[in-house]
Amino acid sequence: MNSKNQLVQPDRGQDAIPIYLVNQDSFANWMKSLTVGQKATLAAQNFTGNGYQTAIVPDGDKWFAVGGVADPDDLSSWCLARLAETLPAGTYRLATGSPGPALFGWQTAQYRFTRYYDSPDAAGPRILLTKDAKAIDATVAEAKAAMKVADLVNTPAEDMGPAAIEAECEALAKTHKAKLSVVKGDQLEREYPMVHAVGRAAAREHAPRLLHLTWGDEKHPVLALVGKGVCFDSGGLDIKGANGMALMKKDMGGAAHVIALAGLIMDAGLKVRLHMIVPAVENAIAGNSFRPGDVLQSRKGLTVEIGNTDAEGRLILGDALTRASEEKPDLIVDFATLTGAARVALGPDLPALMARRDTTAKALIAAGKAHDDEIWRLPLPAAYVEYLKSDIADTGNAASNGFAGASVAGLFLDKFVGDDIDWAHFDTFAWRPAAKPGRPKGGAALGLRAAWHMLCQRYG
Repeated sequence: MNSKNQLVQPDRGQDAIPIYLVNQDSFANWMKSLTVGQKATLAAQNFTGNGYQTAIVPDGDKWFAVGGVADPDDLSSWCLARLAETLPAGTYRLATGSPGPALFGWQTAQYRFTRYYDSPDAAGPRILLTKDAKAIDATVAEAKAAMKVADLVNTPAEDMGPAAIEAECEALAKTHKAKLSVVKGDQLEREYPMVHAVGRAAAREHAPRLLHLTWGDEKHPVLALVGKGVCFDSGGLDIKGANGMALMKKDMGGAAHVIALAGLIMDAGLKVRLHMIVPAVENAIAGNSFRPGDVLQSRKGLTVEIGNTDAEGRLILGDALTRASEEKPDLIVDFATLTGAARVALGPDLPALMARRDTTAKALIAAGKAHDDEIWRLPLPAAYVEYLKSDIADTGNAASNGFAGASVAGLFLDKFVGDDIDWAHFDTFAWRPAAKPGRPKGGAALGLRAAWHMLCQRYG
């Protein structure tokens, strides 16, 4: 990668403003080397060494920055993020030590969604130097992937409908010399009937489609990524209220995650035969909307009684997971903004993970903890399959009792994954309702880094 315009650059001894890191324990001792004026400057800024505190201190005709962290010798992804958000534009280096994992948050802290508005008051770039030049390309790629998710999710549905998702996949395929196939119209109705049913009420320019990108040596293990691409979810005839609909531009967050993840995989050249599958639809309302009580056919052959048209994401994923299973993959990973129940259980910051194999779940959880992208496993209890029972079809799409909504949705998906296939399902929020250091409000990659680092360990 060309590092000229990157927020992280190699340290070749160029001019840079030093950043000193302290915590509450080390602050008093560090202060002993300062002048009376410098101490007064810190006191005026109420700097005490607490986490995420920042300060600027004059030093002759120059100045240096100070940041409060929990442990200067053990930085997380977010330890330098407040500095990256608040310091003036310029080039910086740590006075001692290495940024390590904090290189990631230094970049994401400066993310701004500027498609429709770019504030004239926005600060210029803050560049961080590191002597660990070998780490730069990987951390820049990872941060760009996270910001790609944010860009896609933040874009309103009118400009990020199924056709726009297709364009994103086309660009991804072109960049990496991958192959993209697109199924829509009559062929979609025949081959992916649940995808077609969910999306058929949308306007012509937002017509549903199934996007299938393939890349890599056919001799390598097959890795399938499946992402829910509901570009806007009105709820269908079981229409959402205004509050429930307000954020539904983010209902394609699963698609955003797998598009970004596929880019990381192809950039790194992982030894996999990649299949990325995105069913892209708008769950709209019109005279031809699918209805509560309808029975839909599926690609797998199972019939599905519709108990609720707002449980549509699992329908399009059902057909997509069936297609992924036909490749006899070594692993399927799907991402979806699937249930409010997962958010009730875990809140906005923790994606719910469901997996068939304990070893895969443990690897994903460990990767998440190691890279500040924590996830939490929820069960797939066989006893709850009866909640999906239908009197007139092979299965219903939603439980009527309201219990265990996230796990029941996972159990529905499980019906469409081939027998004995290793499968992991992320029920992610893809949104941050309030900003934190390095994690701006809005579209968010949640679970992306956990999946990426687990895949690196497995196939790198």
